[in-house]
Amino acid sequence: MESWLLTNELYLRLGAFFGVFLIMALWEKARPCRPLNFTRWYRWSNNLALVFLNSLILRLLFPVAAVGVALLVEQKGYGLLNLLGLPLFVSTFIAVVTLDMLIYWQHVLFHKIPMLWALHKVHHADLDYDVTTGARFHPIEILLSMLVKMAAIVLLGAPAVAVLVFEILLNASAMFNHSNIQLHRTVDKFVRMFFVTPDMHRVHHSQIQQETDSNYGFSLSCWDRLFSTYTAQPKKGHLGMDIGLSELKEPSLVCSLKGMITLPFRR
Repeated sequence: MESWLLTNELYLRLGAFFGVFLIMALWEKARPCRPLNFTRWYRWSNNLALVFLNSLILRLLFPVAAVGVALLVEQKGYGLLNLLGLPLFVSTFIAVVTLDMLIYWQHVLFHKIPMLWALHKVHHADLDYDVTTGARFHPIEILLSMLVKMAAIVLLGAPAVAVLVFEILLNASAMFNHSNIQLHRTVDKFVRMFFVTPDMHRVHHSQIQQETDSNYGFSLSCWDRLFSTYTAQPKKGHLGMDIGLSELKEPSLVCSLKGMITLPFRR
């Protein structure tokens, strides 16, 4: 099973990305939570162009990527989990949960450290909130995130299959919880006991600072409760809340590909 997953890594990644993207896009179109301020074509063409650019840069600078580093770590026996010699199922579970917690803390730091926030605000400056927002990140933030992830893989000794599962889960979760949908209240209450829901993460994109500084989780919802950064609902409600950053309102500066790339370097 492990060898099959790794052999078909590219197909699994692409299948998961396009599958989840299509489902959420159709769901948003059929039953949107909030009316959009701009046409899909305007924002999507630029947001997806940024996704393509990020993917190209990662492939050029890190041809082996995170899974490749994990395979090397397994061969060399580096990292805590390799030293412990746990069964693959157990080490995979531990690695996925640990990496998800790492992403939570990385997200917190990107909000708290001014230099990192300058990069991360590209994600928050989106003037609408939908499935493409989940993949809208500045290239430098993507590169820094990959370096952090690789270092964590080496120290942890994460199995390659765990890294693959984690990355697929992270990408799918980002598209799901950034989508412009609203689960039934009962369903949302149950799902967010374990995973981040669109209603839960949408609070994080509020213009109210207290709400922006909450709900940092991407996949597992436990970290925000555990580290006291959880906000259940936005003060203005999901239909009344203001999305984005109050100081960045001009579409040409925050929605165009050029605007997103240059945003961290503008005063």
